[in-house]
Amino acid sequence: MNSINNFQELETNRLHLRRLEETDWPMIRYLRSDKEVNKFVNRQPAETKEKALAFIAKTNNDINNGQLYQWCISLKNIPEMIGNICLWNFSQDYKTAEMGYDLSPKFQGRGIMDEAMKAVLNFGFIQLKLDLIEAFTNKQNLSSKKLLLRNNFKWNTSRNDPDDPGNLIYEIYKENYPCNP
Repeated sequence: MNSINNFQELETNRLHLRRLEETDWPMIRYLRSDKEVNKFVNRQPAETKEKALAFIAKTNNDINNGQLYQWCISLKNIPEMIGNICLWNFSQDYKTAEMGYDLSPKFQGRGIMDEAMKAVLNFGFIQLKLDLIEAFTNKQNLSSKKLLLRNNFKWNTSRNDPDDPGNLIYEIYKENYPCNP
């Protein structure tokens, strides 16, 4: 993988994507513990300040160690975190990565995650030179499935998530994504 020192903040028309900071702990706690946000996700909650800060520290350590790219999503005119998006679970040859994302419900339905996803797909395919990006989403998560399809992901019907049989696996190959350098 490219050196993690190549971590880049990303900008879109409305968004600023940056590294997590300790001051983001209230939103991390919310996003990782709220029942509505997590209704389709199996993950460790961060229901205390200490657990949220530990998650942020681990995330930034994993970024420094080249295991992860994770961006905090904020609006350009409001610096507070509203969600996050990441590339992680890289293949041994660093040609494939998994994408994960979540967004505060009060900001959903505004095209924010679509805008963030396009920026991260461009980064993954152009900067990291990935060949394939995959996303695992619950079969009942209609919004996530629509988002993935809108961004040219295709459901791979021949693959199953061994860790969660309720998940579907979507994939996008570099040649199927219209990168915007």
